[in-house]
Amino acid sequence: MPQFEYPCPDCRATNSLHDADCEFEGTPWPDVEKAYTDVVARLTAGPTDEPALYDAVDGEWGALHRAALERLKRDGRVTEANDVLRLLTPAEFREAVSEPTREPMRTIYRRGSVPGCHDNAIFAMIAWYEMVGLSWRETRENVVEWLRESGAWSRGGFEESSPEELVDAKRHVYEAGYGWKEKAEAAKRVIERHRG
Repeated sequence: MPQFEYPCPDCRATNSLHDADCEFEGTPWPDVEKAYTDVVARLTAGPTDEPALYDAVDGEWGALHRAALERLKRDGRVTEANDVLRLLTPAEFREAVSEPTREPMRTIYRRGSVPGCHDNAIFAMIAWYEMVGLSWRETRENVVEWLRESGAWSRGGFEESSPEELVDAKRHVYEAGYGWKEKAEAAKRVIERHRG
């Protein structure tokens, strides 16, 4: 089941220790959580348009609510079609985030890892799935499947005897909540240089 923490809509911190240049630095953490719960509570009741969402908020719709809604859209938890907002179900969200669509993750996912970037690519894939809220079981399943289907495992260059063993050896990446972007960019550079 995907988990959800209330990340700061600007810097993605999950507590009151925001980045120094964060738009919401100094905002009390309960206000951040309330902005999300105001949005999610209304969307849990069913699809709605934005004006109805604004009206459903207890109090004033402000910059924090707007930023929380935009973060939910960017993270793929809320979709918008024909001016109607809809909260994805856990199953829909899992399906939506199983194939990364933003760079550099898209390149890694679609082309698979190659020798010379395996550590960075696998680190990035595990960190990506952790960041989007998948459980360890779901993350493990997705990364093992990706290793096989992308051709990365068949290219070789691994010390482990199976994709499952390899992913299990990287569980610390998931548990520590490391970021994915730096490792993903490094892996993408190697993948794009690789011919074959």
